[in-house]
Amino acid sequence: MRFLGKYIKPYTWRIAWQLTVKLGGSMIELLIPGMLSTMLDEYAPVGDMQGVWMVGLMMLFCAAMAWGGNIYANKMSTNISRRITRQLRCDLFDKVQALSAAQRDKLTDSSIISRLTSDTYNVHQMIDRMQRLGVRAPILLIGGMIVALTLEPVLTLVMAASLPLLGVVIVTLSRKGVPLFTKVQQAQDVMVRKVQENMAGARVIRALSRTAWEREDFERISGDLIAKQRTADVTMAKVGPTTSFLLNAGLAAVVLVGAFRVNAGVMQPGKIIAFLSYFTIILNALLMVSRLFVMYSKGSASARRLGEVFALEPDMPLRAGEAANEDAHIVFDRVSFSYNKNRFDVEDISFTLKHGETLGVIGPTGSGKSTLLSLLLRQYDPDQGEIRMNGQRLDTIPPEVLHDGVGVVFQNDFLMADTLRDNIRFGREVTDDNIMAAVDCAQAGFIRKKEGVLDFMLNVKGRNLSGGQQQRVLITRALAADPQLLLLDDCSSALDYKTDRALRRALRQRHGDATTVLIAQRVSAVMAADHILVMDGGRMVGYGTHETLKRDCPLYHSLCKLQLGEEEYSHAAIH
Repeated sequence: MRFLGKYIKPYTWRIAWQLTVKLGGSMIELLIPGMLSTMLDEYAPVGDMQGVWMVGLMMLFCAAMAWGGNIYANKMSTNISRRITRQLRCDLFDKVQALSAAQRDKLTDSSIISRLTSDTYNVHQMIDRMQRLGVRAPILLIGGMIVALTLEPVLTLVMAASLPLLGVVIVTLSRKGVPLFTKVQQAQDVMVRKVQENMAGARVIRALSRTAWEREDFERISGDLIAKQRTADVTMAKVGPTTSFLLNAGLAAVVLVGAFRVNAGVMQPGKIIAFLSYFTIILNALLMVSRLFVMYSKGSASARRLGEVFALEPDMPLRAGEAANEDAHIVFDRVSFSYNKNRFDVEDISFTLKHGETLGVIGPTGSGKSTLLSLLLRQYDPDQGEIRMNGQRLDTIPPEVLHDGVGVVFQNDFLMADTLRDNIRFGREVTDDNIMAAVDCAQAGFIRKKEGVLDFMLNVKGRNLSGGQQQRVLITRALAADPQLLLLDDCSSALDYKTDRALRRALRQRHGDATTVLIAQRVSAVMAADHILVMDGGRMVGYGTHETLKRDCPLYHSLCKLQLGEEEYSHAAIH
């Protein structure tokens, strides 16, 4: 909750002015029942219609002032809370973008989405309601009690007898509310994750006829969320009826005692009517307080979850260091890494690439090939060994310098619902001429035939393109800025062999100066590389050229025979 202070501080004076207006409107409301008592006890019994009209007009004027002031203050509170939430959400997004891959893995994507949406909304509601009711409710409650005490002390004591019970009920239930709403948000994280999985895998689910099974699983997760939401809502819903019961019981006692006092001649009827009006004001104020506690419980639970993200310290700090004097562009020196820190996912990886050289990485699924790219982009730091670029350790290179000049296509990459131009440019300063040159190199000539060419609008995730077209657009994005380091993670899996061969030939011709790391499942995709790294079980089982590996590496030998065939394998030519 403390982190919210820096977002509220810039609006301190505006909030103070808004609360002042609220305070004035609430004070004016407290004058109206007193005027009513004066009208009924002093002017009406003697038939002084002039006094009745005068007091009535004053009551109408006060009501209009209070109404106008509350509207003005509510508009201000809405505007302030909206601005605070917008800045909070932007800063949270920036913080999430700055988190390391390990931190994002720990938080999970579903939880991040939930915090960016529902949690920030709950904080918005809390800030807004605290401004609207945070002054109005206490002023009406305390002011009503003070005015009622001066008006009729005996009846005020009768009414006050119920307040300690109300306080116990509100505080007890509110203290239970925060952990309950925290569990609700955690269950919502699970719900968001399930929705994400179902949306991403909708085609597979239908193809395998698993719709009924997925529906049952979704109903289970939804039922868990509903149960937690019901528990929290039912717990907090007890505040309203309990306070109403206690206040109505107090109201009945006030009416009963007031009737005896009027009958005994120690109290005038106008006072009891005014007192009942004050009691109604106090009742509404307490109901406002109960709603505030409900909103505070939700908001504080969400704020705590947001605070957990903001409290995350960088776990991959930038260290001091100078570049070593070496000619190599990329060096992996005995690198080992583990995601869960139980066993190494890649172990003892070493290789050296000079500027303009190409490294092909091949191996079975799950052998750690994509992990190498994650380490090279410093999404994770190695647990052992070191990685150097241009003689400088990666952990000494600022992220903006490290990623400048890198073109990358991940195995599971994405396209936005935007034009082809903006998908390829991706916020960089890239001219249309450079884009079209990258289009030709990536064998994405189909773009020229699209309506509007680069202005062609893609659907979400590029669903209006085929799988091969999507991959070629992603390759175009990687090539558009003429990168010095090109990282391609199985980017040609959806391409036919002819297109794949043309792509590799174009890469050598147009981007031959770029150092390239190419991860592939096909031997034909890596056989022309300067170096080939064969991985299995997270370890290097072969390193060298195509000719040396097919002779000395059993795994690579078997892959060649399996994919190229006996006859072609025996005289495989490098294209």
